[in-house]
Amino acid sequence: MPDYLFLMHDDIPGAGNNGRSDDWGRYIVRLQAAGNFQGGSAIGAGVCARKSGVPPSITGHLSGFIRVSAGSLDAARTLLAGNPVFEAGGTVEIRELPPTD
Repeated sequence: MPDYLFLMHDDIPGAGNNGRSDDWGRYIVRLQAAGNFQGGSAIGAGVCARKSGVPPSITGHLSGFIRVSAGSLDAARTLLAGNPVFEAGGTVEIRELPPTD
C-alpha cells in the first residue's frame, strides 16, 4: 500500500495556530486505530543547503507533516476528515511517496 505525506500549511484563516492539541490527539488516534498512521511531526526552523552556489530560502509556509498509508490518492484524501488544519479551512498538501527499490 502506498504512503502519502500530508503537508500542513500555516494558512488557517483568522487563526494563530494549527489546531488545538486535543483535536490533534483525536485525529491521530483515529488514524492509528485504522492502521493508516505512519508518523508525523511539527516542522520548525531550518535552512536550505547545497554543495555550491547560493541555496534558495526555506519554504516558510509548512507547519507540520503526517505520513499515512492508503490504497490511492483518493483514499488518502478521505483521511483528511478530522485533520484540524483541513477542518479549519487551511491547506493540506497531499504527496505520494513513490516506492524506492
